[in-house]
Order: sequence, then C-alpha cells, then structure tokens
Amino acid sequence: MNLLDSLGSLRSLTAGPWIYPVVATSILLDVFLPVLPSGFLVITAATAAASATAADPDVPSVLLLLVCAATASVLGDLLAYRLALRGGARLDRTIARSRRLSMAQERLGTALARGGGLLVVLARFAPAGRSVVSLGAGAAKRRVEEFLPWSALAGVTWASYSVGLGWLGGQWLGATWFSAGVSTLALFLAGGLAAYLIRRPAEAPAPAS
Repeated sequence: MNLLDSLGSLRSLTAGPWIYPVVATSILLDVFLPVLPSGFLVITAATAAASATAADPDVPSVLLLLVCAATASVLGDLLAYRLALRGGARLDRTIARSRRLSMAQERLGTALARGGGLLVVLARFAPAGRSVVSLGAGAAKRRVEEFLPWSALAGVTWASYSVGLGWLGGQWLGATWFSAGVSTLALFLAGGLAAYLIRRPAEAPAPAS
C-alpha cells in the first residue's frame, strides 16, 4: 500500500458538507497566513466533484465550491483591508520598514487612482500577493468603493480558475491524487506568472515629440 492509498481515497476525504466550511475558513485566513493550503483544498474538492453521480450525493458540488471560495476570498480581503485601515501609526511604521509593502502600497494607489485595479486581480494569484495588496489598500486609506469591486473580481477569477482546474483535471485524469497534484502545479505556475507581471518594471513613457 503506497502513501496516498494509506491516506484514503480523494473522494472519501472530501465527502460530506464539512468540506465547505473547511475550504471557506482556509481561504478566509490565508490572507493573514499565506502558508495555508487553501488552493490545494479547493482543487482537491473540485477534483472529487468531477466524479459526481446521482448515486454519490456526498461528492462536493462544483457550484457550491465556487460560491464558497469566491465569497471567502472577498471577505478575507475586506477583513485585512479594514484592519489595515484602522491600523494607525503602528501599521504605517511596519509598512515603511518593508520595501515590498511600501512598493505595493505605492503601485496599488496609482493603479486604483487610474482605474487600473487589474493589479488586485493579479496579486490574488501571486504568493502572498493578496496579503500585500489588501493590507496595502487599507494602509493607503483607499476608499472601499475603489478596492471592493476589484477584490470581488479577483476572488471570482481565482475561485473559477482553481475550481475549473480541479474539475477539468478530474475529468481528464480521474478523481485521483495525481490529478489534484497536476492541477495544483498549474495553479502554482499561474501564481509565478502573476508574480512576474507584478514585479516587472513599468515601461517608461515615450518622450513627447
């Protein structure tokens, strides 16, 4: 018996309604603890959902997973934003000491002011990017009307991509741990690409003729 078999089947570990609060809690908290495996949990449950049949009602629902993941993502962003908004001078000093947070705060403020909140969407995929952007938006005192729509778009995009990866992987490779692993790797690759796009220096404006 190999290690994965000893852990039980993927479907048995995701069966039952408990999977939804576990997924939601993980996504809600990983804005503060990016090491939480929220993406892997979503993909694993979605992979199991690909094997759903009428005779197996305990398999997770793709639609419920999508709604659960997107809602928890937006709520987590708002929680971090609100805490940073009320963080006061102590948080400002913490951000000032962090080059990464300072740069993110500056770029985010510029992007939101220009209506270019695509940075918020990209950051949702990048490692720890969600934390940096949500805290940076609050610390920069950006209005919630500027941040929330982009946070919602980011949450829906990330949730759709993650659930879609798991479901498609389950359809093509079966509801197996191997399939969940391949889909998780695709999620990590998307995160690496998002991090590269965020860090890439902006092109200098062309000189006026």
